[in-house]
Amino acid sequence: MTPTLRIQSTPFDPAHEAALIENGRRDIGAIVSFTGLCRDEDATLAALELEHYAGMAEAEMARVAEEALTRWPLQALTIIHRHGRILPGERIVLVIAAARHRGEAFAAAEFLMDYLKTRAPFWKKEHRADGSVGDWVEAKAKDDAAAERWG
Repeated sequence: MTPTLRIQSTPFDPAHEAALIENGRRDIGAIVSFTGLCRDEDATLAALELEHYAGMAEAEMARVAEEALTRWPLQALTIIHRHGRILPGERIVLVIAAARHRGEAFAAAEFLMDYLKTRAPFWKKEHRADGSVGDWVEAKAKDDAAAERWG
């Protein structure tokens, strides 16, 4: 099974991506998806600017997808991550894991999001609603702790 992996600046449609997986399949018992959205941080954030290390980000995404496929018997896997300027309410990331049983699909999706949140070569810079440019967003200790459980 070859996963669908994309890094793009354009918006994506989670329902369309899930339909591509489901279409004509009778071997899938569970599809788990996660869509990450840009928050407005209590109306203080105008946009997030996401940068990635081209080439490296794609290779790392492929590496972690392959790791998920070795850990869980997935029937399909999609990971889409956006870059560029993203406004509050817009989608940033999508992970869809399909498996025969829900446990594998949930675990794989959670594993992949923990990786993307903490170790993928993407960087976020805040653009504030007052017109100022904020700092680069730092990783959170709770996200690091969640990722560590996967060994």
